[in-house]
Amino acid sequence: MKRISRELWKTMLIMIICCGFMSSNAYAEEKADLKAIPEWSIMWGDPPGGLEGVIAASSNHWIKVNNGESSPEKPEEVSSAWIKLQLPTHIPMDYGIYIEGIHTQNLWVYIGDRLVREIKFDFPYDSQRSLFPISSEDGGKVVYLKLETSMDRLGINSAIKLDQYVALTRTFILQDLPDIILGCAFLFMAAIMLIGSIFLKKGQLTSWVLVSVLNLTIGIIFITYPAFMYANFTNYGNLFSALFDVSLAIFLPALTYFFEKIFNDGKYNLIRWFRKFQVLYSIFSITFMLINQLNDYRFNKAYFFASVTVLGFIMISQFILIIGLSIILVLRGNKEAVIFSSGFALLAFMSTLDLIYFYASSQEYRFSLWKWGVVGFIIALIVILGRRFAINQEEMINYSKELEFYNHQLQLSEKMEIISSLAASVAHEVRNPLQVTRGFLQLVAARTDDKNKEYMGIAIEELDRASVIITDFLTFAKPQLDDLVDLNVSKEISQIEGIIVPLATLHGGRITVSVPNDLHIQGNSSKLKQVLINIIKNSIEAFQVDGQIHIWAYHKNDEVYIHIKDNGEGIEPAQLIKLGEPYYSTKTKGTGLGLMVTFRIIEIMKGHIEFKSQRYIGTEVIIHFPSITVK
Repeated sequence: MKRISRELWKTMLIMIICCGFMSSNAYAEEKADLKAIPEWSIMWGDPPGGLEGVIAASSNHWIKVNNGESSPEKPEEVSSAWIKLQLPTHIPMDYGIYIEGIHTQNLWVYIGDRLVREIKFDFPYDSQRSLFPISSEDGGKVVYLKLETSMDRLGINSAIKLDQYVALTRTFILQDLPDIILGCAFLFMAAIMLIGSIFLKKGQLTSWVLVSVLNLTIGIIFITYPAFMYANFTNYGNLFSALFDVSLAIFLPALTYFFEKIFNDGKYNLIRWFRKFQVLYSIFSITFMLINQLNDYRFNKAYFFASVTVLGFIMISQFILIIGLSIILVLRGNKEAVIFSSGFALLAFMSTLDLIYFYASSQEYRFSLWKWGVVGFIIALIVILGRRFAINQEEMINYSKELEFYNHQLQLSEKMEIISSLAASVAHEVRNPLQVTRGFLQLVAARTDDKNKEYMGIAIEELDRASVIITDFLTFAKPQLDDLVDLNVSKEISQIEGIIVPLATLHGGRITVSVPNDLHIQGNSSKLKQVLINIIKNSIEAFQVDGQIHIWAYHKNDEVYIHIKDNGEGIEPAQLIKLGEPYYSTKTKGTGLGLMVTFRIIEIMKGHIEFKSQRYIGTEVIIHFPSITVK
């Protein structure tokens, strides 16, 4: 049973394929046998008697036109015309006629004496397309089209297609559908951007809203430009026409203003003056449009001249101006200008070609190339906005880092000020009792037994350590750098080698020094040595196995740089930023005063210190002071 069912399905599938193949061959044969419409005729004016007068008119009144060619130019005094075409004798079922381009406001279609289509535009729009079915009974009949307009164009400017009605319907719908979908996409994008603008700051808002307005106007232009909208939504044609004109009038000055805000920033008066002129002309155009509508399009010819011819030249001038300024900005190395210029150059080039074709064809050409330019240009604007937001985000991060750094410096400065005041007021008072106590301990130690002498020695060592801490406090509070002299960095470092080299050797390490003899700075010799010994001593105490310290110096950008690099245990990044803070030390018994004094001395000598470190790899200290020239 299952096998029979499978065989049945196979048989049916083969029959369906064969039927489809046969029907396609039959359609091909029918189409091959079908004679195309080779020519059609046009008669200017409307003879008395309507359609009967047209049918009765002699052949002298008709002008023959080959199919695919445009109508002859309309005489100035004529406002109507008749077109006739002969249908083939044999017409298959479900066929139709499609005329893509008809310049007329009102259209009547007759097959023989039967009216099959009537379209009237009560607004100034004269681009129509017509699709109507024909049956096999219409074979050999004559099709008449009556055209009527109050505008300058009249006639057919495309081929008359005869094909299956379904195929022609698909062409009729899909021809303008991409433009409508693209327009809706722009409107959706504009709506999302306008909603998102409520979360933006004032500095970012203007550019964002301008791009939103550009998207909005372009979306409306894309939707209201195709003839499909006027042919299928005739009742809203007046609104579509007005929206198209208003959107174009807003788009042009908005584009100039966007360019002015992003790149110009008030540097060029010409772009600002041109933008103001565009705003005034747009207000004039919109006002003129309203006046023309309220007066039943009485001033339509003048309005057409102002909104099409004059505006076209303004657009060309705008494109030339913006492209010229963009080239200047590109030559100056502005990266955003390169992006803008690429997108705008595509828009300007495509639009200029459209305008050239439009005026070269006596204003009968239908704009189409500009759409590709618009898409490329909008992509460029979005890229610029994205880049601007990325830059703003980076600047905000850098600002936060700087704010954190300065806040840290402020806190450190406040701590330093407190310690300086405390050290200056207390150190002298504490040192005197310590010295007296130390003296009495030495006297007592000389007269006591050995066991007590050991305790007295420990007490004296601790008093000496306290005295050293107090000395560091005094040095930090009031560094004595009154006797500033010219210092040779090489000599200063060589004088402390006798102290640091044995200390490094004692800890199982070694020191290498590479310092030229011609590096000179201004400062205090003892304090500079104190700084270097403190830093090198810290490196020695951080030795691991096979400890090494490399000291080198050089001259760069009017400064002397001194590097002290070790291969010790290193410092964690979180600890690096705290170095130099009061009472902070990475050592177990450290007080942090040594680095505090080091930082303060370097600061007084107009220098700067920087630490670089990696855990278990080592630490590098970079100190630089202003360089001086020794005569």
